[in-house]
Order: sequence, then structure tokens, then C-alpha cells
Amino acid sequence: MSAPILAYTPIEEIEGIRNELRAGFASGKLTPIAYRKYQLLQLVYMLKDNMERFEAALLSDLNRPVLESRMLDIVPTVQEALAQLAGVEKWTRDEKPAFSVNFFAMRPRVRKEPKGTVLIISPFNYPVWLTLGPLAGAIAAGNAALLKPSESTPATSALMTELIGKYLDKDLVRVVNGAVAETTKVLDLQWDHILYTGSGRVARVVATAAAKHLTPVTLELGGKSPVIIDPACDLKMAARRILWGKVVNAGQTCVAPDYILVPRAFQDTFCAALKASYEEFFPDKAAASASYSRIVTPQAAARIAGMLEGTKGTIVFGGEVDTEKRFIAPTLVRDVEGDDSLMSDEIFGPLLPVVPVEDIDAAIKFINARDHPLAIYVFSQDAAVKAKVFNQTQSGGVIANETVIHPGVDGVPFGGIGPSGYGHHTGKYTFDMFTHLRTTLDSPGWIDMILKFRFPPYTAATEKQPLRLMGSLPARPKGPPPVDAATRKWWGRWFLVALAVAIAGGLTRRRV
Repeated sequence: MSAPILAYTPIEEIEGIRNELRAGFASGKLTPIAYRKYQLLQLVYMLKDNMERFEAALLSDLNRPVLESRMLDIVPTVQEALAQLAGVEKWTRDEKPAFSVNFFAMRPRVRKEPKGTVLIISPFNYPVWLTLGPLAGAIAAGNAALLKPSESTPATSALMTELIGKYLDKDLVRVVNGAVAETTKVLDLQWDHILYTGSGRVARVVATAAAKHLTPVTLELGGKSPVIIDPACDLKMAARRILWGKVVNAGQTCVAPDYILVPRAFQDTFCAALKASYEEFFPDKAAASASYSRIVTPQAAARIAGMLEGTKGTIVFGGEVDTEKRFIAPTLVRDVEGDDSLMSDEIFGPLLPVVPVEDIDAAIKFINARDHPLAIYVFSQDAAVKAKVFNQTQSGGVIANETVIHPGVDGVPFGGIGPSGYGHHTGKYTFDMFTHLRTTLDSPGWIDMILKFRFPPYTAATEKQPLRLMGSLPARPKGPPPVDAATRKWWGRWFLVALAVAIAGGLTRRRV
């Protein structure tokens, strides 16, 4: 079957599509949990029934190997929909707050209600997972949704448009295709929540448009995610995992390793290990490999090539570029300084600069002097080094001895901080993102016997009544605790252990 052609949505029809979705939400179709489950199962089978078509579309758009499409795009989307299916019954139940003697009689509850009609704007790099994964959470939470997939992956976007119309309820899920003009029109309209995944530049446009309507927004962005190398790492494992994280999808991953910070004395050793891994992955070079993707467009390839042309570092391997064929080889560049062209912006491609630093402390200082990234990676077998990186940096996620995989880990949130985005999704966090927590009370009449002091006219006696609601307070602090209290306590425990061992050893020697 030939790939469908991507047809842009007429701009004059977009507002009508939004209005139809609002009517679909107002109809209450998704109020029953059973109908939400039905739509989620339809989504699962849409992917299963058409897996080969999705693989072909991703090959057309990105020259994506089948394994990568399955592992990082299609199967995670199925898993996401199944997670929503498994959790929706529990997640939608009303919650009781912790018991409060002051308010328990009013029967406080937290209802889980859909926000309404939501907008999901997704990028080109993982067009299935980053479009249909959030859609699963929106459906589970009971929302109608408009999808705006990327025009840069026309085959995949066209296929999703075709199949969504066949498998899902058109009153509740629709797709708008197009570029800047169509997206601008979509953003002019009012939505009940917007999820945008993409660049910081466009995120500012989205946030500004949302602010006009006071629409809540979740932004999943990117940034320059660093890797810290400790010489006490498993060298071969680190090299293979870092290089895989950089070459998968040709480096077009928001959490891909963007640059490596390595102690200066260890740079030669680590670059040699990366080169050995590259030769293992691509024995006949990446250009001839069926295991290597392409950059999404010639324009994107030219941007990355320009960063490489401007570097003052030294190329260790790679460096081959053909922008018309959207090919940029996996490229390792060593001796890169902080002001190099490769450090000017998120690379979002297969270039891997190595920045030599003096030690781990210098690496942490280097990271903290820049915008908070979406991910920080550290490779070390030393628990103290890992703890230092975890405790002394800020990022969306911080990962030891692995790359790229953490957004797909079950049960944990995926999101950024500061310039790398705000808000979280995946799994229950997607459900929560698209859910309004609505407080309810059901106060009995006899409460006025207790709270009658709230009614005017106020008197000196009634003014004292609210103070009783405070109850008894904890003891007043005598002063601030020492800043290093936790450290002192930790060392204190080890001192006692060491003392006990020394005493035991002394007693043993005396007995001998």
C-alpha cells in the first residue's frame, strides 16, 4: 500500500474542528470509563494492525531502522496506552484527604475530572510516541483532543491522520495538519490545556498564545544534556551506551547526550573507547549502514553541518556530511572549549563534543553555569561521585550509567526544569496533566452548632473561637540546625562503627 499524502488542513476549517471537539466533549461520551477503555483499546489495535505501515512511514521520513522505530516509537506508545487502560479505573476514583478533626464532617473529597478539550502539538523526532502517547493519557482522563503533528514527517503524520479517522471517535479526536500558518490559527483558539513538545524558541510562541486565554501549558523541550565521565567508570559499557544514545535516530532525541565532560588526563583513553565502539557499531561506516537514520530535512542537516564547520576542536572519527541526502556521520570532536560552535546551542544531531575539565567538581561547575538541561548523565562505579552529581546539579532527570531510556521507564515522570521545560507526563503523570482536581464538600446542617461563631455580629468572645482550630503547636525551635547536620550524623555513625571494630580488635589481640 502506498503512503498517504499529507494534506494541510484548510485554515478556515480549523475553528470548526475545535468547536466540534468541544461539542463532543460536552456530549459526555467519555464520562463512562468503559468508553474511555474502548477508545484506548482502539488506539492499541490501530498501532498493532498497522505496525508495518508505521515502520514504512518512519523509514520514509527519517530513514529510521525498524528496530529503532519499534523500540523507541511504536512499542512505547502501545505500552503507554496499555498503562492508561490498566490504571484508569483507579486513577479516576475520588480521593479522601487525610482525616481532619475540623473538617471530616463536611465529607471533603477530590474528584478527578477532565479538563475539557486539549491540544497536543508534537515534534518530528518521535512522531508516534510523542503524539499518540499523550493522546492515550488525554483519553483516559476523559478529554477531547486535537492533535497537531509535525509537517516535517509527512508520511507518518498522514498515516496517523488516516488511521485516527478510522479507529477513534471523530467527535473526540481530530488532527490538524500544516505548518506555521495552520499552527498559528490553532494557537489563536482557546483550549483547556496545551502540551507542546519541541524547541524553546517555538515554546515561547506557544506560551505567549496560551497566556491570552490563561490556558495551562506543559512544555517538553530539550537543551544541552551533558555526560560526566569518572575515570572509575566501566569504560567499555560507558562508551557503548553513550555512543548508542547519540547515534540512535541520528542524534535527534531531546535527551540525547549533547556533550561529554571528561577529566583532561582521561580524554585520550575515553576517546579511544568511543572510537572502538563506533567501529563496532558501523564496521563499514555509517553511510552504508542500514542501522543508521538520517536527519529530518536538508535544512536541519545544514544547521548541524554549520556547527561542525565552526568548531575549533579536533575530529576523532566521522565528519562526513551530505546535506542534500540528509546525512551527517556520527562524529566525535575532542578538545572542545566552552565557547565553541558545538556548545552554542542544542546539537540535535550526531555530533558529540568532548570538553576536557580538571575533575568531577569542575564538570559540575561547568554544568551549573549553564541552563538546566533536560537530562544529566554520569558514568561512574563510585557511589560518592554519583551522589555528588545527583545532589549538586539541577536537571529534568539525572541518570547514572545509562542514556536516553529514562523517559520510557514505567512509573516515573518525564519533564524538564526551567529552559528545558515545565510539567511532566508519561503514565499516570499524563493522566494527571490532563485532569482537573475538583474539591467537593457536603456540609451537614448541624455544623452550625460548632461554627456558629462565624456569623455576625462578631464579639470579643467569638473572636477567640478561630484560635481553637489551631490546636497545640510544636515546641518553638531553639535555633537553626547546623547546615552540615546530615553529614555530621552520617560520619558520626561510621565513627561509632569504626570505634567498635577497633575495640573488638584490641580485645581479640589481648586474648591472643
